[in-house]
Amino acid sequence: MKSAIATLLAAVTSLSAVAADEVNIYSYRQPFLIQPILDDFTKQTGIKTNVVFAKKGLIERVKREGKHGRADLVLTSNFSAMIQLEELGLTNPIDSDTVDKNIPASFRDPDGHWVALTKRVRNVYSSKGRAGKLTSLSYEELASPKYKGKICTRSGKHPYNLGLVASMIAHHGEAETKTWLQGVKANLARKPQGNDRAQVKAVKEGLCDLALGNSYYFGKMLEDSKQKAWADAVYINFPNQSDRGSHLNVSGVVMTKYSKNKENALKLIEFMTDNKAQNMYASMNMEYPVKPGVELSKLVASWGTFKEDSLPLSEISKYRPMALKLIDEVKFDL
Repeated sequence: MKSAIATLLAAVTSLSAVAADEVNIYSYRQPFLIQPILDDFTKQTGIKTNVVFAKKGLIERVKREGKHGRADLVLTSNFSAMIQLEELGLTNPIDSDTVDKNIPASFRDPDGHWVALTKRVRNVYSSKGRAGKLTSLSYEELASPKYKGKICTRSGKHPYNLGLVASMIAHHGEAETKTWLQGVKANLARKPQGNDRAQVKAVKEGLCDLALGNSYYFGKMLEDSKQKAWADAVYINFPNQSDRGSHLNVSGVVMTKYSKNKENALKLIEFMTDNKAQNMYASMNMEYPVKPGVELSKLVASWGTFKEDSLPLSEISKYRPMALKLIDEVKFDL
């Protein structure tokens, strides 16, 4: 009898160990990009990954589920989502020498609440026929009267633009940034609308000469048979190369406060910050790796080297509420 009980207990222990050999992920990032990385992680470690993919609502879901939630990690498509999770108290500090070694401090939260996984530049696209290549352009110049009626952009409240405005506040202060925003608004060719690709399309159609857009969309359009003509009509410009450098946005990851598989979650974060996963990100989605020294895709490399704004994201994030306030005050989207 004792032998049978011992065998049963051993079996239950074994099953529990197998059940625990997993990590649960909520992902704003699309399956085509994330799943190959997760499959490779499972192949190397034996740790199963369970993923919920969604474009919206995952932060609200983590908050609603609370301590009963299943998610160990949340993969975000922008910096604002990571900050929101941190501000809601839904993160677990990421404590790893491997992550600290792989990812520069300016792309990690000082207290470990989030880690960036990819970089993208907030570029300015210019019409080849009407504006030409603008190698010396700055974000500040977008408020110049010479660009009146010539700029297209998506909503000022979108995380990509919100981050840019926050960076302007960090560099120039509230009053100067408000004046700048008013100048940019006065230069808009139309009311802010659509996504980043729609702005490049508008340049192609002659509605505007300049457009704000993230770098990786340029690569995506060049590889899309229906959108290649849009990308072929513009130059990709890296602003502020003569001073502070171009503003960066990031995708990233947080470990949830109520993670049930912290050890496995940390292993996955370490994997995603190392060479192979960083290279997969770069090659599949035309983004810039956060880990230094990882090879770029040939297409992204063809755009040339650039200087990036070295101001830590944790510093820029302090000005997000003020950025939102200024966008409302100048009625940017109206």
